Amino acid sequence: MPNGTEKSGKEAWIEIAITSPPELIEGLANFITELGATGTFQEEDADQPGGAELSVFAPPLREELKAYLPADSPWKEKLDRLKTYIENLVDLFPDLKQPDFTVKTLSDPDWGEQWKKYFKPLRIHKNIVIKPTWERYTATGRDIVIEIDPGMAFGTGQHSSTRMCLEALEEILLKDRTIRNWRVLDVGTGTGILSICCAKMGAAKITAVDIDPQAVEIARKNIAINQVGDRVEVVKSDISKYKAGGFDLIVANLNAEPLIKLRSHLISLMEKKGYLIISGIIEKSVDAIEKKFLKPPLSVQNVLRDKEWVCYVLRQKG
Repeated sequence: MPNGTEKSGKEAWIEIAITSPPELIEGLANFITELGATGTFQEEDADQPGGAELSVFAPPLREELKAYLPADSPWKEKLDRLKTYIENLVDLFPDLKQPDFTVKTLSDPDWGEQWKKYFKPLRIHKNIVIKPTWERYTATGRDIVIEIDPGMAFGTGQHSSTRMCLEALEEILLKDRTIRNWRVLDVGTGTGILSICCAKMGAAKITAVDIDPQAVEIARKNIAINQVGDRVEVVKSDISKYKAGGFDLIVANLNAEPLIKLRSHLISLMEKKGYLIISGIIEKSVDAIEKKFLKPPLSVQNVLRDKEWVCYVLRQKG
């Protein structure tokens, strides 16, 4: 059962079946996993011309991706985000057929344990390894191991936008020695992966903020599992209303629209010479983001790219 708790009766799940050109399937799988899917399943579209008689050497025209969301999660909002993502893909790849999806409700399909086989230990960058609590992993060298129980409701760090945040955090926290006692703000913490990573890389104080009460609960659990509760505080709040400032590093893995709205507020929460990592930005939104963020008091330190996703590392002038 989610979070290891007992529940009576049947659980309801939302099944999302996406049909897409194979060129887009990986990006869709990453995106829907980050939305909170409990594992994704891929197969060729059996209805495409030729069906099972297609040569094994012929690339499939369409592939189907199935994913599952808890029915008691805000799944309608997540479907809206999926629709927006697909619209962005269509703009980026106009020569490919538009992906589409169907939705249905399932009752008690026994995902409570089965989905876990799709989440394995994953090396994100040079030293960062994310592992589920139920998998064994032997750390080597300078490995920073983050244990995660996603609670079947949130991402597991596999999405490009999260991976780039982790890479940026590693580069900053392990290399910049000018700041001794890092104070970090993690905006939209989800499972708490980024906050835990900061703590394990030596940050003195991390504030993890999320508006979703389920995210807050799961983040607190993962922080306890990783034994960093003495340095990480989880706060349920709308970040636009959060006033405490003085952060040396802010990481905001959102998407372009809220980032643009939050720009001035995020800067107001930063210390002079502080860093700002913004991610969750699709290629289509780069111009809008750069117009808003690539100007004083911020300057660009680094730009990371992975597939159609972009992450910016910015710094405020002293």
